[in-house]
Amino acid sequence: MLKSIYVKEFATPHLHCYFFIMHELILVPKRNLISLCSFTFAVKLNQMKPVYIIIVVLIATLSSCGNAGNTNNGNTDSAKAKSPTAQEPAQSKLSEGGTGKLVTVLLKYYLLKNALVATKAADAGAAAAGLQAAADSMQSFIKADTVNNKTLAPFLDTIVNQCKAIASISDESCEKQRLSFGTISSAFYGLLKNAGLKNGHVYHEYCPMAFNDKGAFWLSDESEIKNPYFGKKMMECGEVIDSL
Repeated sequence: MLKSIYVKEFATPHLHCYFFIMHELILVPKRNLISLCSFTFAVKLNQMKPVYIIIVVLIATLSSCGNAGNTNNGNTDSAKAKSPTAQEPAQSKLSEGGTGKLVTVLLKYYLLKNALVATKAADAGAAAAGLQAAADSMQSFIKADTVNNKTLAPFLDTIVNQCKAIASISDESCEKQRLSFGTISSAFYGLLKNAGLKNGHVYHEYCPMAFNDKGAFWLSDESEIKNPYFGKKMMECGEVIDSL
């Protein structure tokens, strides 16, 4: 709808002015009040021939569809900001196949750790057997790797032997299994460091009160402390000291 609105008239000794504003109002979203404005300025100088200066200024603002487009873009940007960043795949000094074996062994380790956090002896025994099998498989795979086999083999040997010990222990309190788990955890950290694991999202955690205040380490896939040496007795005892 087109409207002409008188705004103001004023006069000075040498200047007589009229201001009008003619504008077109369009119903658009909140942010768009005017889509097009025309301003007319008429000037008459006293004691001179009438001189009219017409100045038309067109101001183009966002149309409703343009605003909607911006709103959609804003929503898209917001959605992108809220989307979690995709994690980069794990990498190491090993071949792609070797890195895959390493990650598989790590996942089996987490199952053992979680069983001890829950103080479930039977689950710990089953998880230890699974970890042993995965470590054996990795040992066989890296024998062909003349560069890394010699360095990594001792850590894998320790993991395999301690898993056998856990699987053979019958102790519902899990205290004996936890002793072997401490040895496995130390060997596992050495394995990962020497393999040069990166983007593993592995947290190296430490409890100073484990084993009568001797302290012990473990690995986790989360920074939140869930202590495998005490379970629910002291679930949150510990701290993150490193990450891989």
